[in-house]
Amino acid sequence: MNNDLLESYAFEGDKVVRTLNAASGSRSSGVDNLADEGSSPAAAWWQSFLRGGKVYPDSKDAAKPPLRSVDAFCGCGGLTLGAMQSAIAVGRRLESVAAIDVDAEGLDVHRANFGTKHLLHSNASSLVDWHVSGEGDASRFAYEPEILDENLASEVGKIDIFLAGPPCQGHSNLNNKTRREDPRNLLYITAVALGVGLRAKAIVMENVPEVVNDKSDVVNTAKALLKASGYEWIDSGILATDHLGGAQTRKRYFLIASRVGVAASDVHIKDVAKGLKQAPRDLGWAIGDLLSDPKDAPKIGIMDTVPAMSDENASRIKHLFEHDLHDLPDTERPDSHKNGHTYPSVYGRLWWHKPSQTITTGFLTPGRGRHIHPLRPRVITPHEAARIQSFPDSFRFVVDAAVPPSRAALQKWIGDAVPPLLGYAAALPLMLRM
Repeated sequence: MNNDLLESYAFEGDKVVRTLNAASGSRSSGVDNLADEGSSPAAAWWQSFLRGGKVYPDSKDAAKPPLRSVDAFCGCGGLTLGAMQSAIAVGRRLESVAAIDVDAEGLDVHRANFGTKHLLHSNASSLVDWHVSGEGDASRFAYEPEILDENLASEVGKIDIFLAGPPCQGHSNLNNKTRREDPRNLLYITAVALGVGLRAKAIVMENVPEVVNDKSDVVNTAKALLKASGYEWIDSGILATDHLGGAQTRKRYFLIASRVGVAASDVHIKDVAKGLKQAPRDLGWAIGDLLSDPKDAPKIGIMDTVPAMSDENASRIKHLFEHDLHDLPDTERPDSHKNGHTYPSVYGRLWWHKPSQTITTGFLTPGRGRHIHPLRPRVITPHEAARIQSFPDSFRFVVDAAVPPSRAALQKWIGDAVPPLLGYAAALPLMLRM
């Protein structure tokens, strides 16, 4: 078995071509070149992708049937988008069979982008019957998890890849109250039960890196359940957006599993991190073409506007720009911050020539993180936040222009999403086994 994996890029006419080389062979995918003049081929490929360039898959395996996916806790579909790009990179296509979430509008966005067959507007826990016996490494499902939804049950045994991003707030270091003990953490096991109940050939689960510190030991429990359920190959690890050439320092923990125990290409997450490694890219690379002032454009939608700032926040932003600062002095902060605090990024300004810090669901509010544009006296727009998260302009967050989503919905979909760039990398070891 060979675990070598390497990406290479080259300009070919009016396209940029990416070639993925692995033991199972090489596959190439092209994108219309929309990049800045003088860009390296690798930078040009991803910049063109972000700007909405059409991606052209390798035609070698065009006759193969599409890989069928289910996405649980899907949000707007960042993980599906990443898996779709991973499938393209290995010469395959991805068909979105079902999406599961309590957010009905998010499900509509999922279908608008992927043509998803079944939208299940439901709590995931109500869709599967399961029970665990034993603890930790001795954990087993007491009986095979049973899919309870009629539409989803019709897909049992027909799913190639199950994707899941169960709520991570309970694991996050941003949660100071119930960190590591939040009952939502058990939804991690619900996600495993769904994947096993569907008899999916492969599983991708993502969460914050802190999930491994959960008090209930959900990660090791999940691994034991998967192994006992016939997933012969299991891997896990952390991937960082900026280590893969992204413009954000976001990290996510991935747990992946496959029923295929032996494969020609035995690529692990650590091999992906090594083979796809690129230097971090800065904010200017990601959003530099979006610098025009929104008020100068004749028609600006919700993706390219920001809410009006309060007088206090407008004054704080003005202070940063007048003094060329990126961290707001305590003297300019709310009274609760003036005697010391542990939130230096709050009310902070981003750097043009550095990657962004992690984009959160508060990116339209200066008081909820470092979200102030480096060159404009405002917070970043949803369009800019989506680019930083590695969503391309071709992704439709607005399904109906006549009834646009709320800003709160956009913040949730974009801020909570796993960056598609990370989903692309995490799914590759599994795609190479199919």
